[in-house]
Amino acid sequence: MPRKRRPNQQEMELWNRIAQSADPLGRRNLEGGEQAPAKDTINGTQTAVPAPKPDLPGFRLGDRAVKKDKDHDLVAPLSERLATQPLNMDRKAFTRLRRGKLEPEARIDLHGMTQARAHPALTRFILSSQSHGRRLVLVITGKGRPGDTHGPMPVPHGVLRHQVPRWLSMAPLNHAVLQVSQAHVKHGGEGALYVYLRKPR
Repeated sequence: MPRKRRPNQQEMELWNRIAQSADPLGRRNLEGGEQAPAKDTINGTQTAVPAPKPDLPGFRLGDRAVKKDKDHDLVAPLSERLATQPLNMDRKAFTRLRRGKLEPEARIDLHGMTQARAHPALTRFILSSQSHGRRLVLVITGKGRPGDTHGPMPVPHGVLRHQVPRWLSMAPLNHAVLQVSQAHVKHGGEGALYVYLRKPR
């Protein structure tokens, strides 16, 4: 293994000149600016003066975070879903329907029933109404009581109120139903639905 050679006097002088011309890291702040050298009052050597701290406005963690609504239900409200469905019936008749100008020919009150009782009762009522040639019927679901919103999963407000439109859009009822709309306030408002039926074949 070769022995390490000590630098000669000329090499040491060259190294000292390079070391004196180098800029110590302590003289640069984080933003890349120079720190002014200052005389040490005790021994007269040069030391780096710390850069002044920038004057930043006060803030709190999360101040600029986007605030979300307390409601964590990802499903749009029932009234919005019914309003955005395609129009399948005559527009003039639908306008009169929404204004409560058309009188339902029959009605069923599901309010207070369990889903197990309400679903078959609704199915019998709709199919029977269509076979009798009725066009407009009223389905009363009730508004329901507020569910427990403290759990990890959202609970819909009024189970039947949300389930009935789903049942009406599924077989066998979807073949009998032409249009579903929220009832006018005189016929129950948010607690009832207009169901406009197809003509029996």
